Amino acid sequence: MSATPTIPPTEALSIASLITPTAHGIASRILAKTGGGNFTLFAFDAGQGLTEHTSPFDAFVMVLEGSLVLTIGGVPVTATPGTIVRMPADVPHGLEAPEPTHMLLLMLREPKPAQA
Repeated sequence: MSATPTIPPTEALSIASLITPTAHGIASRILAKTGGGNFTLFAFDAGQGLTEHTSPFDAFVMVLEGSLVLTIGGVPVTATPGTIVRMPADVPHGLEAPEPTHMLLLMLREPKPAQA
């Protein structure tokens, strides 16, 4: 299994330079990955989204450009630049991008208990 590429430390990087949007699609890049969670940059083209699913971990969505309509436990939430939305663990959620959108996803993992 190869190591996950992440961004280099101690550098100020342009977020736009870290991902290449895909026409009629979704692009993603893991910026950091540890046992405690992932920090991932996404680029959605207009009309793209993620179907409803669940995750065993809390996750936070931060919109950088564009907008998203998230549905979390059946409740629609519109997220725009400068907003953050918490998606609780084990609650069904999905999203739609009505326009080209960049977002950051922070997924927090609970540490696994030590085996006896």
